[in-house]
Amino acid sequence: MGSNAEIQFELRVSPRDLPELMDGDCSYEDFRGCLRSLEQINRWLLGYRPTLAWLRRLPPAPPDPLHIVDVGSGGGDLLRQIAGWARRRGISVQLTGIDLNPYAARAAAESTPKQLGIAWVTGNALEYRPEKPVDIVVSSLTAHHLEDKEIVALLRWMEATAQVGWFINDLERSKWNSRMFGWVERIVGWHRFVRHDAPVSFRRALRAQDWVRLLTAAEVPREAVTVEHWRPGRLCVGRWK
Repeated sequence: MGSNAEIQFELRVSPRDLPELMDGDCSYEDFRGCLRSLEQINRWLLGYRPTLAWLRRLPPAPPDPLHIVDVGSGGGDLLRQIAGWARRRGISVQLTGIDLNPYAARAAAESTPKQLGIAWVTGNALEYRPEKPVDIVVSSLTAHHLEDKEIVALLRWMEATAQVGWFINDLERSKWNSRMFGWVERIVGWHRFVRHDAPVSFRRALRAQDWVRLLTAAEVPREAVTVEHWRPGRLCVGRWK
């Protein structure tokens, strides 16, 4: 039998039962400070790498411009990375970030050069109906904020909405990943929300078998989906059509 610490990670904890500070009532300054620490984490722990590697598999002759929507866009750092990726490859893109939290659009706009032309939308992605069809949907560090039924709804929406493909980049639930982050945090020292929320996030994250179950519930063809482990601490789900 495993230790108590190992047993804690066997089953996913509901976000409702184990809340994160950034999901609650807080000041704009705290929310923005948390997002800035998360951007540092993504840079230092290679958090953008899985999404950018998946985008490099883009099928030939993509739509022009390629409309990419980021669900749960937060401070906009992933779309800024994607803008750079597209510029280096000469790919014309239309970029849209959607987040439920009204602070997110404000923080993203403050941190994003206007010449990138990224649109920031506050609202529920499942109700998003743009004039130009959505080609690609990406999402990073959002799934572990959602209940299982909400993830199923998101998968169904992405499957119905994305014309070219979709990709979810999230944490992988494990004691080792949580411990590894703790070691880094003690050396670096991030915003207090991140120090509280990171261990919580790893308890709320998914494992491969969870994704298989949710993909089945969403009626997404399993053979068309990749479930990939990325070090350190990421588990990513993608689909090209």
